[in-house]
Amino acid sequence: MKFKSLLFAFTVSFSTLVFAQESKKSGPPAGNAVVGDVYGGGVASNAESKAISVDKLSKKLKKADKKVENVAVKGKVTDVCDKKGCWLTIQTEDNSQFFVKMKDYGFFVPTALKGKNVVLEGSAERKVTSVDEQKHYAEDAKKPQSEIDAITTPKEEIRFVANGIKVVN
Repeated sequence: MKFKSLLFAFTVSFSTLVFAQESKKSGPPAGNAVVGDVYGGGVASNAESKAISVDKLSKKLKKADKKVENVAVKGKVTDVCDKKGCWLTIQTEDNSQFFVKMKDYGFFVPTALKGKNVVLEGSAERKVTSVDEQKHYAEDAKKPQSEIDAITTPKEEIRFVANGIKVVN
């Protein structure tokens, strides 16, 4: 009986130590986002050659009743979530932007991705983004309070869920 008590005490102590360890620092992963770097579940070897422009994606979404699966898109990253690297924005041909989330919150990207050209593989849809959600992302992006307060209406936009992202030229 004494052995069981000692074993129980040891197990509880060990468990406490294991779970009390400080978790990894929060924030985007480190990295320079150099050409060839891949984030997420990988990107097919032919993805860059089959990638479409953001303009073509927008036209496809209009034809496909607002959702397109298994698509590759090439574009320039304009912003990355400073808190975790859990979302990014891609510049469109008309200098607007579209929003990209990582599939199942399963991977993150470094802030060094800003200004880089990437190929995204995943799915896209047109979605109405609520005022609260827009404000949340503006806060993540550390936008000025005046810009956050100016968000007063929902907006329809392209939303992309990336399975993988590759840095390209």
